Amino acid sequence: MGSQTVEEMIHASGVHFSGFHLGSRDSCTAVEGRATAPAENVKQPFLIGVAGGSASGKTTVCDMIIKQLRDQRVVLVNQDSFYHNLKADELKKVHEYNFDHPDAFDTEQLLSAMERLKHAQAVDIPLYDFKSYKNEVFPARRVNPSDVIILEGILVFHDQRVRDLMNMKIFVDTDADVRLARRIKRDTVEKDRDIATVLDQYSKFVKPAFDDFILPTKKYADIIIPRGGDNDVAVDLIVQHIRTKLGQHNLCKIYPNLYVIQSTFQIRGMHTLIRDAQTTKHDFVFYSDRLIRLVVEHGLGHLPFTEKQVITPTGSVYTGVDFCKRLCGVSVIRSGESMENALRACCKGIKIGKILIHREGDNGQQLIYEKLPNDISDRHVLLLDPILGTGNSAVQAISLLIKKGVPEPNIIFLNLISAPQGVHVVCKRFPRLKIVTSEIEIGLNKDYRVIPGMGEFGDRYFGTDDD
Repeated sequence: MGSQTVEEMIHASGVHFSGFHLGSRDSCTAVEGRATAPAENVKQPFLIGVAGGSASGKTTVCDMIIKQLRDQRVVLVNQDSFYHNLKADELKKVHEYNFDHPDAFDTEQLLSAMERLKHAQAVDIPLYDFKSYKNEVFPARRVNPSDVIILEGILVFHDQRVRDLMNMKIFVDTDADVRLARRIKRDTVEKDRDIATVLDQYSKFVKPAFDDFILPTKKYADIIIPRGGDNDVAVDLIVQHIRTKLGQHNLCKIYPNLYVIQSTFQIRGMHTLIRDAQTTKHDFVFYSDRLIRLVVEHGLGHLPFTEKQVITPTGSVYTGVDFCKRLCGVSVIRSGESMENALRACCKGIKIGKILIHREGDNGQQLIYEKLPNDISDRHVLLLDPILGTGNSAVQAISLLIKKGVPEPNIIFLNLISAPQGVHVVCKRFPRLKIVTSEIEIGLNKDYRVIPGMGEFGDRYFGTDDD
């Protein structure tokens, strides 16, 4: 499987992807009577919708996702909690009531609850009693904001307003005969119903509702899982995508001095180009420079500033800040040299030192050359290296700077992509150092190469690759 592409693995698993996007939505528009805008810098939860026919295996898929995301804060919300309370005349003919129809659900209450959770606000979820057909029998369940929210139900894709809140939409697609067999087994064993009643309800309500309301929402799914919970490979791939999205934020919670620049479609597009093995050298350099400039600008924002007042051309006083004067860059030869132009463009006349570290094998590092400003101990240092992989070279470079007298808090390590393994190594060894990156990777492969990565950055940037 190691030689397969992501597309091949997805195809082999039987799971279908149709362009879902994993980026968090920057939705800050308040909905009157519902949720208010999220507080500044509060990360919105990742909302997953799981739909499918009755007894298709939705709950099993949700449980599998939750189990694999055990180190995340995950909460499951069931659409069944939002059934309408039945009126007296409806209770008299409860066996004629269609619980699979969209009108059976209080969609407005569901929408309000999801919007509040999406905006990182706690909410009380009702517990529906299927004996009295009321949601007032049991105390409501308090659901607190979480990293991941899973909304599961047969018709969670039916209302566009609810769909629009979702970051990922999953449809569990199971054969009709299998669903019927499961429903018969469930209703006869758990609900003590006779088979005739189950089949009558299925033919009158369940199957028509599936054909008319549930199946048509399949087109909105980003991911379609055949065979439901029996499709382990599909669930594994979904969890991998979720982890990729959440990984950077989890590391930021563990290490407060790790900063990942805000992802946008522009940034994702530039990453797509420089990661593409078919991208020309000209385009690789152009878009790498754009990304490097963003990382450098973000890194400069973590330097100390002093307040400064100036007189504007209108004669007014403007209170601003003055740039840090005692600053220098240090590039790790040679890929780190690709970041020097961006640093010079942002900081006029900046001094830039050099460190050359020779790699001996996968774990051995050997310092070959260093040339640093004589007064580097009195400066804030921007350490430049586009790739943070194992972290071994970074540790040696940082150790050298500290040996030269640079205080650990005065070092800001700038790179384009970082492997979690390298982040752990550097941040644990130097907890007061800051790391600024544009994206956290999945990890390292058996050859200690960053994946998905972008290849040998220095060779691609300077045109010395094999091609």
